Amino acid sequence: MNYFSDQENGPRPQVQEDISSSAWGGIVAVIDPLIVTGAFGEHFPLICPDGGTCIIGTDTEAMGRAVRGEISEIQWPLATVVRIQDGFSSREESYTPHTVAILDLIQFCYVRVAKPIQGSYHSFFGHYHLRFSEEDGKEEFRGKINRIFSRNGLAYELQEDGTIVRLAPPILLEELTAAVFESGDSILDRMLADARNKFVNPNVKVRREALEKLWDAWERLKSLEDPANKRNSIGRLLDWAASEPNFRKVLENEAKALTDIGNTFHIRHFETDKTEIQGSLQVDHLFHRMFSMIWLLLRARSW
Repeated sequence: MNYFSDQENGPRPQVQEDISSSAWGGIVAVIDPLIVTGAFGEHFPLICPDGGTCIIGTDTEAMGRAVRGEISEIQWPLATVVRIQDGFSSREESYTPHTVAILDLIQFCYVRVAKPIQGSYHSFFGHYHLRFSEEDGKEEFRGKINRIFSRNGLAYELQEDGTIVRLAPPILLEELTAAVFESGDSILDRMLADARNKFVNPNVKVRREALEKLWDAWERLKSLEDPANKRNSIGRLLDWAASEPNFRKVLENEAKALTDIGNTFHIRHFETDKTEIQGSLQVDHLFHRMFSMIWLLLRARSW
């Protein structure tokens, strides 16, 4: 179902990186019923007490131990409110784990979810024995999670292989998705692909590594035409990209500025006199600026 707001205004831009309390509540509302219906029973089986190996549901205690063992920040049972003890009194406070922990939990569940299918009915205990469809369970779970991401404007997407990627800013997404790196230099192509893969990682620390890869690719690109003379080499690239003198000067200034940025900030160098990049928005800006330059030069070179 498409909501009226989607029809009128279009989908909400997925640019938010912090998972809000309301989005966390929605994620809990997806996972909790799956626990109850036995969707995690294949990995955490609750066995029929009549003996044998028939699965009748999810062993919530075993699942909880596994979750806490791998993602210690997550409260179990899953909670949106926690009770805080303050001396002789206590109070309830809203609880939302850090975004990275929530994304880890989603991946944890995706790997282990399967759609429970009722088999024979055990009348004495009043339960069904279960079998499972992993493919259907994963598809339904992924659809529900991605809908929460979309409706809350969250810049994430759960992929079919269980990875969660961060959606690139809309202005850059199309170029990143469509880019096929065929520079003729296999090392440069691998560096660019590695930078792209790191850039869509949900962890901002990994995205900072994407900048390092991209600036390393820039230095290699600058020597592609003449390894013995980098100035001559970049000059050729700029000539192909712009024959008109004024725009050629703009590109030359941008090339110098990008090189200076790589030497001034914590991108290629990490001495104490270098400036640290603050936050995801700055990473996005610098990545877009450098990627656009590299992509322009590569495409001009191939024409």
